[in-house]
Order: sequence, then structure tokens, then C-alpha cells
Amino acid sequence: MQTHLNQARPYALGLFRIVVGLLFTSHGAASLFGILGGAMGGGSIPAGTWPGWYAAVIQFVGGILVMLGFGTRTAALICSGSMAYAYFKVHQPEALFPLQNGGEPSVIFCWTFLLLVFTGPGALAVDRLFARGGTEHDEDRATEQAPSTSVTV
Repeated sequence: MQTHLNQARPYALGLFRIVVGLLFTSHGAASLFGILGGAMGGGSIPAGTWPGWYAAVIQFVGGILVMLGFGTRTAALICSGSMAYAYFKVHQPEALFPLQNGGEPSVIFCWTFLLLVFTGPGALAVDRLFARGGTEHDEDRATEQAPSTSVTV
């Protein structure tokens, strides 16, 4: 059972990345173009407005890059940072905990993107088309090998 789960890991990670990227892109599209309910209940954010418009651009472009798996680690790092900024600048001053201040989506997106920085894109990513040498599972095999815990004297 564990062998089958390990073999499916890159594909599960790839699907996870695609869904998260799509959700993040949707937030940006709502704010930039006023679709899907628009920004804060309707309409779009005026171009150049700090920080909302810039955050929406990061959400839209970063979400697309993550969804496609193109420049995944860099895009995810920028997306994670923007969500950390959103949490500490917008939500945290209202109350201490995310449940109290409405910052749960920011926190979840922040940590999700940070995880993608360390795991990489998984399978089904454009990044895999440009990988130098090796197969798409070489990186996954390297991470599966546990470091040796034995000490020789």
C-alpha cells in the first residue's frame, strides 16, 4: 500500500498545486476584473492602488504560474510572502488569531505556497519540460531516501 502511495505522490502533489493555483488565480481575477463576485463584494480594485491592486496582480499572475507549474518555486515564494504581508498588515491588527480576524485564507495560502517552495511542482508541471537531464521522478527518489542516522566510531 505504501509503495503505491509513494508512486502516486508526484501526481497528488501536481494536482494539489493545480487546484491551489486555480483558487489563487480566482482571487486575483475577482479583484482585477470584477468577476466571480468582484473585490470585497463587487467591482474591481482601481489600477495602481496600494496594496490591493499589486496583491491582486501577484494573485493572478502567481496563481497562473503555480497552476501551470512554471517557475513554481519562485512564484510560490512570492505568493507566500504576499499572503504573509496580507495577514500581518490587514488581518493581525484586528485580533490575535486568524479565526478572530478573518485571516484564515491568508494564513492557509501563505503556508501552502511555502510548502510548494520546498516540495517543488510535482508531476504535470511545465517546469518538468525544461528540467536538465534525468526523469521526472529523480527528484522524488532523492527526497525519499532518508538520511543515515547511524554513527560510526
